[in-house]
Amino acid sequence: MLPLLLSHQIRQADAFTIANEPIASIDLMERASKAFVGWFVNHFPDKNVSISFYCGTGNNGGDGLAIARLLNDHQYKKLSVKIAYFSERQTDEFEINLQRLKQTGINIIKINKGAALPPDEGTILIDALLGTGLNKPLSDDYERLVSYINNLDRTIVAVDVPTGFFSEREILPKAVAIKADLVITFQQPKINFLLPESAPYINCWEAVNIGINESFVQSLKAEYQFIEEKDIRKILKPRRPFSNKGTYGHALIIAGQEKTMGAALLSASAAAHAGAGLTTACVPASGLTALNSYLPEIMAIVRNERELPEVEWAKFNAAAVGPGLGQGDDAVKLLTALIKNYKKPLVIDADAVNLLAGDKDLLKNLPAGSILTPHMKEFDRLFGEHSSWWKRLETGLEQAKKLNIYIVLKNDYTITITPEGKCYFNPTGNAAMATGGMGDVLTGIITALLAQKYTPLEACLAGIYIHGKAGDELALPSRLNVVLPGKLITQLPVTMAKLMA
Repeated sequence: MLPLLLSHQIRQADAFTIANEPIASIDLMERASKAFVGWFVNHFPDKNVSISFYCGTGNNGGDGLAIARLLNDHQYKKLSVKIAYFSERQTDEFEINLQRLKQTGINIIKINKGAALPPDEGTILIDALLGTGLNKPLSDDYERLVSYINNLDRTIVAVDVPTGFFSEREILPKAVAIKADLVITFQQPKINFLLPESAPYINCWEAVNIGINESFVQSLKAEYQFIEEKDIRKILKPRRPFSNKGTYGHALIIAGQEKTMGAALLSASAAAHAGAGLTTACVPASGLTALNSYLPEIMAIVRNERELPEVEWAKFNAAAVGPGLGQGDDAVKLLTALIKNYKKPLVIDADAVNLLAGDKDLLKNLPAGSILTPHMKEFDRLFGEHSSWWKRLETGLEQAKKLNIYIVLKNDYTITITPEGKCYFNPTGNAAMATGGMGDVLTGIITALLAQKYTPLEACLAGIYIHGKAGDELALPSRLNVVLPGKLITQLPVTMAKLMA
């Protein structure tokens, strides 16, 4: 896992690296600037492009000055640097890099408090005004300058973090911050890069390694983590000789109504394709023909609206409930019976999540280790309206611990929130997967992994990763605009085999 550090932890890691490598602070800044430049020159190779730098007088500004000097060394010919002297504070590293830059002959323009802003002819603008230490909204001269830069309508590349954008904590609506086409950030993405509020300010980001002490970073035990492929490879267990269908567990999917059988079919099919040894779908009688036609490998428990079906709950290794289930009285009876009689972790999705939102007693009685898979609106129905995604993270951590459950909060970077107080961000998946039924597929995958005796945490992390990875393998090489859930399901065994290889 890649720890996602808060701002104060980043400063701690920098200080530890400086003290124990050992390396001077100015040399660590130089190393970071070289990492930035190494990525930049490979993606912006035109040495004749006009580049304007906007630098503050702190360490982020010092980075910007060093980057300008290094690009000059790489023979970039049209560089100009503008320094905003809006603060009395100037760091030692800024001063050293300013003196180094002056020796190159690059044009340096001062922007003083209240002064008119200079015209800019740059094609690419490098934002190095303020870094991760920002703890309040921009105002006065900084607000004026940032608004001016955004209105220039140029390609903007931010150093580490866009000026005015909080690395963590709540982002206020209509906050004034640099709107960056690209952020080249140091060592690891900042937590807010992975939340939807970043969309107006960050088109894409790239993290470059600057050699921060990894052992110390791991010792911080950060509550926010970024999943890496190597983590999933460690989790997944290849099938072994002399195993049989019983080895891989029996998954139960309680889903579907007459008009929403598609959700049940997708969930059950995903469970089978993700490796459950046996999969049973509990469906209405009206859906039985569709089930048998769609996937004869799936067994059935037929239910009706008047009474509960007879179910041997104990024979199932994992159970999921919700996709296409509806919210009528029969659905309430089914969910209540399941929670009362089934003592293993459950996967709760879609309509079942909304039923829990309306009956907090059911929510409180979920088996320990159960997994809720809400999208944003379902999360708010469960736990109240939220003004931001950062607030949802805080509530998720509180509720996961209180209820002893896992919350899979769906997002571009889907987040697994654990009762142990961790938030795991998933990197796989793409916009081509934004289509109805994808959540039903995810439910089936997670349930299949639980049936195969993965822990709830392993099932969440691996299930979400595999789901997104299969979508990436379908969409990205062919540049598909849409990936349908049925196609993704058939990709699952291929994706899993690659990860287990």
